Amino acid sequence: QVQLVESGGDLAQSGGSLRLSCAASGSILSIVTMGWYRQAPGKQRELVATRTSGGTSTYADSVKGRFTISRDNAKNAVYLQMNDLRPEDTAVYYCNGRIYYDPGRWNDFWGQGTQVTVSS
Repeated sequence: QVQLVESGGDLAQSGGSLRLSCAASGSILSIVTMGWYRQAPGKQRELVATRTSGGTSTYADSVKGRFTISRDNAKNAVYLQMNDLRPEDTAVYYCNGRIYYDPGRWNDFWGQGTQVTVSS
């Protein structure tokens, strides 16, 4: 059993900043990638940013230069620093982890989501 718990979602003004946190716990052997996805009302869930255990980061074009993903491998945690927020960043943000929970067995695990709302 693996759980991901997010925190940090809030209401922010346009141009403001927020920092999301996510920690994984449970039967974890190793974590391949951790990242963030978001889903706005009426839209499909989309990738925001991911980071491998080796330190390679990937960003959606819409957040490049504004958002920064980081990880603390020792804590099984991932963070998303969001700067220069825009109303179009409003969404539920989900933490994702591709995690080995048994030798040779992995799965994509998801957090429950945290709401980010950006007012203009």
